[in-house]
Amino acid sequence: MPLLPYSSDARELQDRFDTRRLADRLVQVTVHDRFTADDRAFIEQRDMFFLASVDATGQPTCSYKGGDPGFVRVVDDRTLVFPNYDGNGMYLSMGNLAATHRVGLLFIDFEQQDRVRVEGSATLSFDDPLLPSYPEAQFIVRVAVDRIYPNCPRYIHHYQLVERSRFVPRAAVQTPVPGWKQMHWAADVLPAGDPARHRR
Repeated sequence: MPLLPYSSDARELQDRFDTRRLADRLVQVTVHDRFTADDRAFIEQRDMFFLASVDATGQPTCSYKGGDPGFVRVVDDRTLVFPNYDGNGMYLSMGNLAATHRVGLLFIDFEQQDRVRVEGSATLSFDDPLLPSYPEAQFIVRVAVDRIYPNCPRYIHHYQLVERSRFVPRAAVQTPVPGWKQMHWAADVLPAGDPARHRR
């Protein structure tokens, strides 16, 4: 399989705008299927990424995943991992991963205006050996990589970090309860053992 197979519709647009040669050259010079040292450094310095997934009917969703720098780890040249923390309980993205395994991850450095895409096949690991190293993680997601490639950075807006979320789980720090979990409509449907049940 080519590292970046183009659909017939992508080809039609490339031909319409005369970019087929450029598209093919970009595959040749940028798309790869193993993490380089630079890829690893870039990814592990990020404190967030966007996760695209699709369910069994073809319905897509895109979610934001955040943590402290290093919460996404490149564990070998074909695999990365990240934790799943407590969220809103819908498990839309994680349900999609369990159903179809197909994922796209977009890592962006807003300060240096750079970005990297990672695409591959994801599995949920509930007894992963790395799980204890992530405080409060429910499970670990392992992504077997198909392709890695940069994107043109020219439309990335320049932002600077003001503050990382205080809700990111950290060792030896009590994670605060989000306000929405203390609202009247949520109180009687929270999962058993949810800290919000005891901090009202």
